[in-house]
Amino acid sequence: MADKKPKKPAKAAAAKPDRAPLKPNADGVVLLSGGNPQIAKGYGDAPVQAFIAAMPGWKQDVGRRLDEIITRTVPNVYKAVKWNTPFYGFEGEGWFLGFHCITKYVKVAFFRGASLNPVPPGESKQKEVRYFHIYENDEIDEAQFADWVKQASQLPGEKM
Repeated sequence: MADKKPKKPAKAAAAKPDRAPLKPNADGVVLLSGGNPQIAKGYGDAPVQAFIAAMPGWKQDVGRRLDEIITRTVPNVYKAVKWNTPFYGFEGEGWFLGFHCITKYVKVAFFRGASLNPVPPGESKQKEVRYFHIYENDEIDEAQFADWVKQASQLPGEKM
């Protein structure tokens, strides 16, 4: 009779630490990683304004300024919050821009940014997408940003 090797005891599953539930801030809004507000999906200006109002610290002023420039540059722009991100585009035609709070900056995504002139500086893993990062105390070149917004609004929108 052949010797049988003793069975090894089954490995215990690695204990996963319980994640503490995210807690709302003083305004009742949960801030996700990087301080990005968790805002319910919604269409129109109201959810975008709720997102901007919940942006932490200096980022809130950046959000207000971006929204103002976008709205002034494209008066008939359609707005929504999806995936905790404000989107700007045209109803039924897709989105041309969105922004998001990252820990140290606000990240503006131009969905067809590779077609803009000049091309926004932030590269993406996606061929067409380009980013513009705004850090605390950055001076936004409003004329350049408005030009990018105008160009982006004239390109085919991204369906999401």
